[in-house]
Amino acid sequence: MKTSFDIYEMVTNLIVERLEKGVIPWQMPWKVENGLPQNMIHRKVYRGFNFWFLLTVASQFDSPFFLTFRQVQELGGHVLKGQKGFPVVFWKILEKEEKDGSIDQIPLLRYYTVFNLKQTEGIDESKIPSTAAYDHDFNPIDQAEKLIEGWSGCPEIRLDQSHAFYSPSGDYIGMPNPRTFFQDEQFYSVLYHEAIHATGHINRTGRHVKLPNHKFGSSDYSIEELVAEMGAAYLCYLTGIQNATIDNSAAYIKSWIGKLKEDKKLLLTASSMAQKAVDYILEHRTEPDGLVSLQGLGALAKAE
Repeated sequence: MKTSFDIYEMVTNLIVERLEKGVIPWQMPWKVENGLPQNMIHRKVYRGFNFWFLLTVASQFDSPFFLTFRQVQELGGHVLKGQKGFPVVFWKILEKEEKDGSIDQIPLLRYYTVFNLKQTEGIDESKIPSTAAYDHDFNPIDQAEKLIEGWSGCPEIRLDQSHAFYSPSGDYIGMPNPRTFFQDEQFYSVLYHEAIHATGHINRTGRHVKLPNHKFGSSDYSIEELVAEMGAAYLCYLTGIQNATIDNSAAYIKSWIGKLKEDKKLLLTASSMAQKAVDYILEHRTEPDGLVSLQGLGALAKAE
């Protein structure tokens, strides 16, 4: 019979295989009402400081869409008189050649200005994306439900949030309404991602002590995101929903490996930490009837 480690190895190899073949860009698997702050032309959600800053701005104007002055003009509109824009910051890397021939990379903080859609007029309504939440009849998946329900130390899960997150200070998980997810399986994949984050709490595995820098874009933050998504992939496999989630997981992992200079060896570090996180959840749960164990899955994989 295969061991539980074989299952982790199998899923890791599956992800590496997809990374080597190339994966489609990551897609946010839910859509809440009004949505998250994003550029209206490129439909890309802002990240880091820009996300949190523009989230409050979007709430103020009741629209998630932002455009540069030029983009407003290109759409045939104009910025309303007296309206002030908001800065979007980004890092530009300047390369400087040293005397010894080496290249020194110097980060330079830059910014550009965006305006909320409601600060403009004259844009054809047909060019404005819908802001209605996605809604469908959510059907709970028994195996996926049991895994979370059986975790005796699971932190509180608060639904109807605008985005998915784990709050280390409050030790709780925030999730959008399950009905706003495009696929039922994706709801659990995202929930598992946040659950893996939660295992890093000092009262659980203590992983966050080893990865203390939670600043967006830092090496620690990037590795923690890899750990969370690898762990989520393992849990999706455990509950039998991986076919509907594996490609988006691989795309998400690719985006974070990119932050860390495309070093696939980081997957070994992340997968090891993710395995410990998954083991923690499995070891701290009651055994609900019908929940397949990792060892059981290993036997099935061997039989196939």
